[in-house]
Amino acid sequence: MNPNPNLYRLTVLHRQLDEAERRETRRSGTDPFRLLRLKTLKLAVKQRLAVLTRRPALVRQAG
Repeated sequence: MNPNPNLYRLTVLHRQLDEAERRETRRSGTDPFRLLRLKTLKLAVKQRLAVLTRRPALVRQAG
């Protein structure tokens, strides 16, 4: 079975957004709109990941 490249790409993107969110919260003079944008993007990626993981994998039957 081949791993889904979209699943990997979205996982990496989610991790990057999470790190960016942490950096933004630690910064002095945090921009609340940037933080909101990062959280919104992270939630959208999380929802797409959930859809991909719920989708049944195509299984080939040996025959």
